[in-house]
Amino acid sequence: MNTRMIGDVAVSRVEEMCGPGFRPDALLPAFQREALAEQADWLMPNHYHEGLDRLVASVHSWVIRTEHHTILVDTCIGNHKERPAMERWHQLDLPFLERLAEAGVQPEEVDFVMCTHLHVDHVGWNTRLENGRWVPTFPNAKYVFARNEFEHWSETTDEEAARIGDANILAFNDSVLPVVEAGLAEMVDGEHQLGDRLLIEPAPGHTPGSCTLKLTSNGAEALFIGDIMHHALQVYYPHWNSCFCVDPEMSHATRRRILEESADRDRLLMPAHFGAPHAGRVVGKGDGFALAF
Repeated sequence: MNTRMIGDVAVSRVEEMCGPGFRPDALLPAFQREALAEQADWLMPNHYHEGLDRLVASVHSWVIRTEHHTILVDTCIGNHKERPAMERWHQLDLPFLERLAEAGVQPEEVDFVMCTHLHVDHVGWNTRLENGRWVPTFPNAKYVFARNEFEHWSETTDEEAARIGDANILAFNDSVLPVVEAGLAEMVDGEHQLGDRLLIEPAPGHTPGSCTLKLTSNGAEALFIGDIMHHALQVYYPHWNSCFCVDPEMSHATRRRILEESADRDRLLMPAHFGAPHAGRVVGKGDGFALAF
């Protein structure tokens, strides 16, 4: 866990797990192997494990503490969840809530949970298992979901989820629907002001309703981007979509827009999965971009 100040707002990273994950060509279908040599000066060891030929990935939440509110951005994978198609994420038993407490936050103190989208590794701690039932982990929070994102996942039935074992659909059923049934969900459309100093903005492509969250405080700015970029290589090669992007053309356009906007201002980019030090500023590099960690 580490904490930094964005203006006068404290932002902490709470880690669930971090380590070697996907092969580069599995996560990024357009990946070209010469990129590893071109970017070798920063890739190893925090972003690429050469011996295993795996990209390093972190799964973490961001905790934002303004003067008035505590906001949790994305909630990782979660414990005791049935994810048989994804062995590394199946039936976890990790001390995420203990790490949240180390950051100075108890579940009851969270005012808003904002999910940038509803993939399996962004909603898991929305709920926890209690007496055989999935109940909201943050009982006093409003869980903020993009309406079109929720509607997208609502179109799949429980029977289909069981048949195909899709981890995202299983996560929707055990980590999103119980929140809605408990009356804690707030569906938003388009841009939406979240408390003070925070603005939700649509960023479609990775999923139909994926969003970013912009924090501004005393002239400083940070952007929480979810999976607009899975890996720091995509800063240098923005045309590389992940294998999980449902609309590749829109995903590329959104990524390019965010990189261009970020390079034009002193904005801290706060992704969901980059390796250490997990955040950085985008700078122009020739006709493209680079990341200053």
